[in-house]
Amino acid sequence: MKVMISQPMNGKREAQIRLERQKVIKNLEDLGWQVVDTIFTEEAPKSCDTAIYYLSKSVEAISKVDAVMFMNGWGKARGCRIEHDICLQYEIPTMYEYKL
Repeated sequence: MKVMISQPMNGKREAQIRLERQKVIKNLEDLGWQVVDTIFTEEAPKSCDTAIYYLSKSVEAISKVDAVMFMNGWGKARGCRIEHDICLQYEIPTMYEYKL
């Protein structure tokens, strides 16, 4: 089963984001989940809103997984809240870091 991680990323470098999710990835893999890498490193086209561009990539990823894991702090991050709403509206199972 595939799972995506939703994590606050605004203002963080890729290395910090990867470091923060290491424990969550290990816990999910120990439970038998395959974690899909959703740290998008390509540059957003200059002709679009960067935040919406990356959010659209996340929405596409949600369509390809069985569940989404929300890391602590997700409720304070606009993109994570939108991803959460999508999961609720489309009945995609959700998990939460604090419950691991």
